[in-house]
Amino acid sequence: MNEIKVAELFAGVGGFRLGLEGYSSASCPGMNLPAAGPYKTIWANQWEPPGTESKQFAANCYKARFGNDSVVNEDIHEVVAQFERGERQIPDVDMVVGGFPCQDYSVAKPLSQAGGIEGKKGVLWWDIYNFLRMKGPDKQPRYVLLENVDRLLKSPASQRGRDFAIILSCLNELGYSVEWRVINSGEYGFPQRRKRTYILARLTGEVWDLSSRLTSGVMADAFPIETPEEVHYVDIPEDPYEATQTFNKGGKLSPFMDAGAMQDGCVATAKITEAYDGPRMTLGDVLVDENEVPEEFFIEPDKLPQWEYLKGAKREKRVNKTTGFEYTYSEGAMAFPDATDRPSRTILTGEGGRGASRFKHVIRCEDGRYRRLVPDELDQLQGFPRGWTDTGMSDGRRAFCMGNALVVGIPHRIGAALAESIEREG
Repeated sequence: MNEIKVAELFAGVGGFRLGLEGYSSASCPGMNLPAAGPYKTIWANQWEPPGTESKQFAANCYKARFGNDSVVNEDIHEVVAQFERGERQIPDVDMVVGGFPCQDYSVAKPLSQAGGIEGKKGVLWWDIYNFLRMKGPDKQPRYVLLENVDRLLKSPASQRGRDFAIILSCLNELGYSVEWRVINSGEYGFPQRRKRTYILARLTGEVWDLSSRLTSGVMADAFPIETPEEVHYVDIPEDPYEATQTFNKGGKLSPFMDAGAMQDGCVATAKITEAYDGPRMTLGDVLVDENEVPEEFFIEPDKLPQWEYLKGAKREKRVNKTTGFEYTYSEGAMAFPDATDRPSRTILTGEGGRGASRFKHVIRCEDGRYRRLVPDELDQLQGFPRGWTDTGMSDGRRAFCMGNALVVGIPHRIGAALAESIEREG
């Protein structure tokens, strides 16, 4: 099979690249990961607004691991604009990958009036769209693999599913056929429960049976599911502007479910049940020896009541400081300490720092003390080699990077299934 040249957008610390190209670590042999296929990342972009050097710690980590010239550390919107003005070169690629935020993707004008799709400025989906189309149909990337939060399928609350319909309409307009899956990594053997939407788009001459694609496509090969009990069908508007204005208007629920396939604007989608019987990892599998944990990660005994309060169930009267309005605040209890014999909860960007928090992970040590997770453990919960983010940044920034990252094994399995599919097609 020929080399598949990849561009990694919103690259972070390189999760897609590691998942597709694999890695080996002399200091952590158990973390070795083979390549998913003949993937080669030849261009990458990572930039954190507002562009100050102090904010570019993820890009600096990427450079430390892949080389100083491995990533373009500039605003992707301006980078694409420079290419379109003939002021910058970007190499041809076969595949585009990246994780992007869930934003308002609404379209301002119809295709017939705009001379092309126009979305809100600063919404990063439009930079992906423009990157895919900027060299014309003859040099358009054949494959696209994207990651987003699971609520992408349901947003916005006022028009459930509209934003995802806009994305599907854009991909359809560019000629792509699409598969998507909401994947909870903990259900497929990984040591963290992290639910994310993965979108795989490809240019193909193959005619899909959409219903069977749910259980026989690339996504299902990578992450098997039981045959759905019921499949629902949805039509995607040809013009993203139409989706903005009318899609599921008045609907209380999104028509998009955890698995789906689209071709020529027709969608099949279904609820899923995972079908996985392989090995399973837990939080305990990634913990470092307690002798390696710096003292500042242990919680002082007099601080434990504050942690217990934040983690506990609440139903209490509170007063809005601005309006003086009194209301009842309630929330359920969270596990304290976190169980080490099952996959961890989702890592968030605020895992770093000593302060007590409802959402930070805390484990109980063998000697009875409580501690937070160290950055090396966060790296490994995301499937990165231990110490991947140990490139001179603070513990808080290391935690932030992992809270923004993906589980490396997810794009690895999708990439392997895609490579096999390409090989079968010749």
